[in-house]
Amino acid sequence: MSYPEPKYFGDTGETSAVVRRGDAPADILFANGHADYLAKGAATGGEFGLYRWNMGPKKGGPGAHFHKTISESFYILEGTVTIYNGNEWAPMSKGDFVYVPQGGLHGFRNDTDEPASMLLLFTPGAPREPYFEGLATIGEMTEEERAAFFLEHDNYWVEEA
Repeated sequence: MSYPEPKYFGDTGETSAVVRRGDAPADILFANGHADYLAKGAATGGEFGLYRWNMGPKKGGPGAHFHKTISESFYILEGTVTIYNGNEWAPMSKGDFVYVPQGGLHGFRNDTDEPASMLLLFTPGAPREPYFEGLATIGEMTEEERAAFFLEHDNYWVEEA
């Protein structure tokens, strides 16, 4: 394995860092939690997307599913997040990391009475923001609209083993 081909060809570097302060308002609010868009795929040139997902106590999340085009990684910041690893739902605590390659079965939820927070990393940086925002109206969609929504956003649901 080697370094990728260069994307910057200057000799002096440039001022191009992107900053998001920890006290910035949440980008999206949902029942019993919120999410922060730390690095959208569009901002990273499609290299990755990084999000902080904050769940309240006993907060559900997505059931077993997989993605065909993106990998997803989880890093637990606070609390305990129960993550489906394709075989079982397992509690993950502060400092735990889970990597799910394309095609890997996964899901997550907060089963505890305490809030939980984690980082979600998608590679490459697909446009996940419209997916997150669309979840607010998923209950208003017809079955056909829901199926098209999930297909558009690379979500393939499966029954747990």
